[in-house]
Amino acid sequence: MLFRRYRELAAEGVLGLNKRNGDYILRFNPRPLYPLVDDKLKTKRLALQAGIAVPAMYGVIETQRDIRRLPQIVADHKEFVLKPAHGSSGDGIIVVAGRSAARFRTISGELLDDDFLSHHLSNTINGQFSLGGVPDVVIVEYMVQFSSLFERISFQGVPDIRVIVFRGYPVMAMVRLPTRASHGKANLHQGAAGSGIDIATGVTLNGVIGNEVIAYHPDTSQPIAGLQIPDWDTILDISSRCYELTGLGYIGVDIVLDRDLGPLVLELNARPGLAIQIANRQGLLRRLQLCEQRADFAAPVPQRIEFAKHEFRHPVGPIIEPRIIAAA
Repeated sequence: MLFRRYRELAAEGVLGLNKRNGDYILRFNPRPLYPLVDDKLKTKRLALQAGIAVPAMYGVIETQRDIRRLPQIVADHKEFVLKPAHGSSGDGIIVVAGRSAARFRTISGELLDDDFLSHHLSNTINGQFSLGGVPDVVIVEYMVQFSSLFERISFQGVPDIRVIVFRGYPVMAMVRLPTRASHGKANLHQGAAGSGIDIATGVTLNGVIGNEVIAYHPDTSQPIAGLQIPDWDTILDISSRCYELTGLGYIGVDIVLDRDLGPLVLELNARPGLAIQIANRQGLLRRLQLCEQRADFAAPVPQRIEFAKHEFRHPVGPIIEPRIIAAA
């Protein structure tokens, strides 16, 4: 029964975990290159060298001794983010959105004192949030300013856009929308909503939470489909260029839209999840196979983007008419 169901999904072009790992990650992501994306500090420095926009870095806390430097690092910044360089799934990230007397106010309104932050930084350096529990460092960086574009379909946190890139070709995309259940984090496994994006137009489709298709954001009750993502060609260009940036052939590129700075690369992922297929109501396998059969992998970035737009246009389109909302 399970084998038959697997064959049915494969026939529909759905990419399964084992096939993703064996046929794409293992084949196209050389293990020695993993540190370029698993270490967010290395990723940030690579992107800066390549002229790809990322959130500005205020400082790095590398040792227990460095923890005392935090007040100095953020002295000129009321808002900032503390991020483990080797963290995953958003664990260990603290977003400070302001101050109240001697305490720091997070994006959710929680107040944290110096002792709490020092303890958190100490645990992070000791590897509490890192992949494999290895010793880590903390990046102190610019807090992305919430774009009004997503104000109606997001709860507290900053949505991000995930683009799957195969050997330089953007093959599928979605926007991840924070919810009350996800505590303002754009993480699908923690309860955020995902909405597919038509590669050809940059217009959102209906959303999903888990395996449930939704038409409205659970907290704001606003329709999710039909939103025109601004700077869509720029987002596709940045995503495609991340192939040359890392040499990894199958990656997830996570981008945020800042209200003042436009698209910024948050991080890259050498093992992007498969829930993006549910958000798009489309299988990845068929698109990947089409690339292998017909794409010119020596083509320049603009040609790759045109190929993707032509071949991966969503066959259904958004459920409702597009609502074009200009970013502030």
